[in-house]
Amino acid sequence: MEKITKTDKVLHLKSSRGRKVRVVREHYLREDIPCFSALCQAECANDGKLLSADLTHYVVPDAGVVRDFLEVLEFRELGGIVFTQTACQAVQHSRGRRQYNRLRSLLKDPRHDCILFCNEFQRYAYCPREKGETQDKWQTRCVYHAAVWYFDHLAGMKPVVMITENAEAVTEYSSLNSGVYVISTQEYLQSFWPELQAAQELHGSISQALQERESEGQERQYTEHLPPEVLEAGIKSGRFIQGTLNVNKHRAQLEAFVRVEGSVNKGTELNSDVLVFGGKPRNRAVHGDVVVVELLSRGEWRGRNMALTEGEAEERAGEEPQSQPMPTGKVVGILQRNWRDYVVTFPPREEVQSQSHSSQRILVTPWDYRLPRIRISTQQAETLQGQRAIVRLDSWESTSLYPNGHFVRVLGKAGELETEIQTILTENSIHVAPFSEAQLREMPVNSEESPWQVEAGQVEVRRDLRNTHLVFSIDPKGCEDVDDTLSVRTLPGGAGLELGVHIADVTHFVRDGSLTDQEARSRATTYYLADRRYDMLPAVLSADLCSLLGGVDRSAMSVLWQLDPQTMAVRKVWFGRTLIRSAYQLHYELAQSLLNGEPGAEPAELAQLGEAEKGRKMAELREALGLLTHTARHLRARRDEGGALELEGVEVRAQLDEDGNIAALVPRQPLEVHETVAECMIYANHWVARKIQESFPHQALLRHHPAPRQEFFSQLTDSAKALGFSIDTRSNKALADSLDRAVDPQDPLVNRLLRMMATQAMSNALYFSTGALPLDQYEHYGLALDRYTHFTSRSVATLMSSCTAC
Repeated sequence: MEKITKTDKVLHLKSSRGRKVRVVREHYLREDIPCFSALCQAECANDGKLLSADLTHYVVPDAGVVRDFLEVLEFRELGGIVFTQTACQAVQHSRGRRQYNRLRSLLKDPRHDCILFCNEFQRYAYCPREKGETQDKWQTRCVYHAAVWYFDHLAGMKPVVMITENAEAVTEYSSLNSGVYVISTQEYLQSFWPELQAAQELHGSISQALQERESEGQERQYTEHLPPEVLEAGIKSGRFIQGTLNVNKHRAQLEAFVRVEGSVNKGTELNSDVLVFGGKPRNRAVHGDVVVVELLSRGEWRGRNMALTEGEAEERAGEEPQSQPMPTGKVVGILQRNWRDYVVTFPPREEVQSQSHSSQRILVTPWDYRLPRIRISTQQAETLQGQRAIVRLDSWESTSLYPNGHFVRVLGKAGELETEIQTILTENSIHVAPFSEAQLREMPVNSEESPWQVEAGQVEVRRDLRNTHLVFSIDPKGCEDVDDTLSVRTLPGGAGLELGVHIADVTHFVRDGSLTDQEARSRATTYYLADRRYDMLPAVLSADLCSLLGGVDRSAMSVLWQLDPQTMAVRKVWFGRTLIRSAYQLHYELAQSLLNGEPGAEPAELAQLGEAEKGRKMAELREALGLLTHTARHLRARRDEGGALELEGVEVRAQLDEDGNIAALVPRQPLEVHETVAECMIYANHWVARKIQESFPHQALLRHHPAPRQEFFSQLTDSAKALGFSIDTRSNKALADSLDRAVDPQDPLVNRLLRMMATQAMSNALYFSTGALPLDQYEHYGLALDRYTHFTSRSVATLMSSCTAC
């Protein structure tokens, strides 16, 4: 039996009042802490990710390196990294939850060759803190002893390099052990990775930013944020208000709003967002930060700015018309920084020269104009003029007018197509790299030499619909990834109608916990741009085996309803795994033409058939489309009765020229078949939501749409009133009915514009776990459904709901 040693661990903490407190806790040490190395000869219980045995060395970063240079360690080329428990805890305590979660994600990611070593529980690696020893020095000593233990544990088979930013540590430890090398991070990158210029430049940029931060001026530009314990007490008492800062993109320099999340002072009767007017009251908070605000006195409340342009507002400050005064406040603290990668543009040469002089500190302009300019330090300012680049924020001290950041990498010249594509991806936090060879090795093979076939075992366990159901898809023209198909038929013997929705069974090919599964979780969905897409899954799945193409066998997950032909009431519903063969791959325009009986409308699948056979199949397809449309109309009418909203939005399609550039934006022409397909998908999502919620009452992934707050309808109701209409917003049903009545026979655009305003007032739909919300908050306001999920879209949410439904 493994022997466990008990010792004491002394912690020096701060109390809620800021006083230093010495805490002594029991600490247990043992010998069987796993090393997670493929070279291990000591029979450690190494379950999970292992460090490769093929590397020339292992590297152990000091706590300071992990804390300040985690971005450098995220380069996939840097392998064999041993993150110590000491370093990880340093990140958790000094950098907060966001940075710590980033480190945890790195450790979990199978694409990165790194592991966590719990050195503070390993009997021979643990170092108690000595009396009078600073925390930084103790952490460095702990990491060094962990590196020595690692080298000895592997019997000297692999050199270990400890990297640090502490010059004294290099001097003190570099000559103590012949197998453990202690060098600076810069020397490590230059000596071991000379070809990895991007990592060296990033390290230099961060180092320079850290040095500049230390030399920051002392003149205070902003009010200091209140201590966390004061903020917490103020939120609980109702004196302060907690919420997320949303900067008005139309008046970014003047207006920001905080959506209330916590308790508020009962005396304010607060029923709207809090306005934060101007830059100083924003107090260094940026768009997306979770902030704490204090309300100003009622005499200082302002209304929303009604100027047509921000420039006009600045010229006429205090004169322009305003809306009714609303609660106005100032930021007194920031609970969570939601900083991300930002795309910036470098200023022109003359501006660089006027800014930088000898310091090389310049102000770059973010692509997202809701953000202030960012001060960075770089030696490449003049050569990068007119370029777009990625920067990351490091700090925003009260003594600085602008946030401080560091340069990460160049995207390209502003205005060039690939640069702008990368800008769009970065600004939406989308990071997609090519699928790795290891991920592609998990994929099934489907080629002319070795075509994929349904396994014999699958035929036995799945319901086979290939010869019994007319299955077809209706998608946009040119669609390659067919996610869903439909079927409808009249059951024999007067048993009613059968409606079917079938989606590709991705879970048949993607095993839980596999590399492909990990990558899919990271991507979350397929991203569509005007001229390209970034798939959630490798092409052999997304465009082939998990695409329900016409004329080929495919594994699917299906929902089949038996419906009363008159009332469309559900008599029976079946969920399960199926085998299907889609007979027709239709696009919307062709499906509508077939439905309308237009001459010349013919699916490509019938082109080679004789006239008699073609006529029979055309009649069969037209009958199915008509029956499907009839069914969808009933389903929509039922939702309308419950208060479903018909909102307005303009969907456009990018028309590309021969060179792949956008030539025009073409509005999508609304067709009834669009609504038919959408209604069937909504119906499937609703019934799958009911199924998984019944099966997993506390763990089902659903999607809810909260009712909008009444004050968000003010623009809609005021505009409608000016036109002589009354809009009732007390419920979704009342809103839907009043929008239906708000019709101007002389101007059909009036109703469209009112519906657009109603769309703007809507809150965002959100995913949630059924155990996290009470039952009365499950509903979807816009669709007028009590349960909803995503079963019919290509996303991780679909994978989760399909796994639990079938």
